[in-house]
Amino acid sequence: MPHVDPLDRADLPQFEEKFARYDAIRGFLPNSILTMARRPNIAKAFMDLNQAILYEGTVPEDLKMMVALMTSMATGCRYCQGHMANLSHVYDVSDEKIAAVWECETSPLFTEAEKAALVLAREAAGVPNDVTEAHFAALKPHFNDAEIVEIVASIALFGYLNRWNDTMATTMEAHPAAVAKKAMPAWDEGKHGASE
Repeated sequence: MPHVDPLDRADLPQFEEKFARYDAIRGFLPNSILTMARRPNIAKAFMDLNQAILYEGTVPEDLKMMVALMTSMATGCRYCQGHMANLSHVYDVSDEKIAAVWECETSPLFTEAEKAALVLAREAAGVPNDVTEAHFAALKPHFNDAEIVEIVASIALFGYLNRWNDTMATTMEAHPAAVAKKAMPAWDEGKHGASE
């Protein structure tokens, strides 16, 4: 059970244009945003930041979704893991590759560029943060400085979302749960399950 219930979408007509974008990309509107909307300025600021980080720039969207998935795996937020498995799938990442994200360093499914970004995400998401100069040295042959900012922004965005959703016990929606269970058979909703 969530600690704070999400609002009804019908009560938030001012966001319908932004909500339609979530429908178009994901096929549903996340409960996390409907909960944030209890403070409309927080919801608006989040949706604008989410748009700028995940859907703009020159780092491929599939990689940013996997970076967010790795960040969520490292922090343990199952709600965000489910969502990012779904978005990775939306951007044509195979189930096999989604399942192998945590073992990216030893998997032949990942390019050197992907490995550098994913390892950075894993180390940045830890507490304490374990990023070193070597992680940036691994990124620089593959990404320019603006793209590195994009990758770190993706990690930081999910630092916020991981804390938000795990603290609020946001209820997982059916669609991302189904995708995550297919791609990562050992995954479950944990505290984010509708029946808990």
